[in-house]
Amino acid sequence: MEQGQEPRRQEQGLSPAPSDGPDADPGRIAETAETTELTEITEQIRSLTRAQERLQSLLDAVMAISRELELPVVLRRIVTTAMELVDARYGALGVLDETGEMLEQFIPVGLSREEEAALAGVELPRGHGLLGHLIRNPEPLRVEHIGAHPNSSGFPPGHPPMRTLLGVAISVRGEIYGDLYLTDRRDGRPFDAQDENIVTALAGAAGVAIENARLFEQVRSGAENFQRLLLPRLPDLQPFSGSAVYRPATAPGQLGGDWYDAILLPDRSCAAVIGDVVGHDLRAAASMAQTRNMLRALLYDRRTPPSLVLSQLDRTLHAITESPVTTACLARIEPEDDGWCLHWSTAGHLPPLVITPDRRTSYLHADPGVPLGVDTRQPRPDHTRPLPGGTTVVLFTDGLVEHPKRSLDACMDELAEVAAAHADEPPDKLCRILADHHTSDGHDDMAVLVLRTPEVPPGRPLPA
Repeated sequence: MEQGQEPRRQEQGLSPAPSDGPDADPGRIAETAETTELTEITEQIRSLTRAQERLQSLLDAVMAISRELELPVVLRRIVTTAMELVDARYGALGVLDETGEMLEQFIPVGLSREEEAALAGVELPRGHGLLGHLIRNPEPLRVEHIGAHPNSSGFPPGHPPMRTLLGVAISVRGEIYGDLYLTDRRDGRPFDAQDENIVTALAGAAGVAIENARLFEQVRSGAENFQRLLLPRLPDLQPFSGSAVYRPATAPGQLGGDWYDAILLPDRSCAAVIGDVVGHDLRAAASMAQTRNMLRALLYDRRTPPSLVLSQLDRTLHAITESPVTTACLARIEPEDDGWCLHWSTAGHLPPLVITPDRRTSYLHADPGVPLGVDTRQPRPDHTRPLPGGTTVVLFTDGLVEHPKRSLDACMDELAEVAAAHADEPPDKLCRILADHHTSDGHDDMAVLVLRTPEVPPGRPLPA
């Protein structure tokens, strides 16, 4: 440096040139070291914050998956949650078959409508190539270039391009249930060790959620079978025709109290009843079976007006059981001159729906009486309505028409429209249609009973 250069630098407002030599400013060295240390600490804090955020996201994801009980919903939720955790563009879950060597189910997520259309007709993966490698080697797999991997078998025509892969096995009770596949981070980077760790942790929770969903399905299936065993198979009702259908509630772990029955009586009339025991548990189901059996015996023995049969049933239940409150509608279709007569009484139940041969519908609104189990001293009214041949009578429970966000009248009007549109169908098919097109939200079980009067008047002989 030329003599006098440093003073000129100071005169021009320039800082002294940095120096690491023995004459360097100790204060500046300390300041630089402190800045570097603060930068490192700041980066560590940011890293810890990101890790904490990811951990919280993982915990939220585990809770979200655990809340689901329907297996198809659980499986799809696992894929979407994993994609969110690592910001993957595509994801899929492959479920192994019984042999554990091939995929029997493949659930892809992330494809656009155009990409799905391009793959129309293409068979879903069965477990070849990289997917098969993960099946045979159920260890976490990270691939930076799918096409360059020795086990890659390529993509079918129309498949969107994919470059990176993260695969993790999902086990249930120590057995491999399937594999979770994620491809292409949205930031373009390959999946890293942190991605692998968080998805592996999610896969562990996913195994528990899958097992819970499977157990729930077994319990629900058992409950439904138990419920159906308690309900009767309708006998031959000729010359009438009839059918009934029962559908369980969609709410988890519920048994229902809905019931129905129909029998021919010695006086050539046909008796039908539908009811609903309050509650959604084993007690309600047991009470339903008890009530139905008592009523069938009273019907066949007494053959009195429906109001008196319901009154005797109410007194009997009150005297010898602890049955909960029950609604019911009891009807008899009786021969009358050249037609038929509907004779009915209700215990706090919804009115019957009548569909005439010309497709006109009407609800038989009348004094409903009090439900069974409320007050045995209350009188029960009877009601009658003439019916021509070929008339359809529909009895149903409130699970068919109750919706928390819609009025009951609107739901019942819609039910009548559906019934009128399909009035010519046989009773068994009409039952299924009404149950399939129910206007409720599915929170309650439902039962439908359909009876149709013979075309031939009761005083005439049936055609040979």
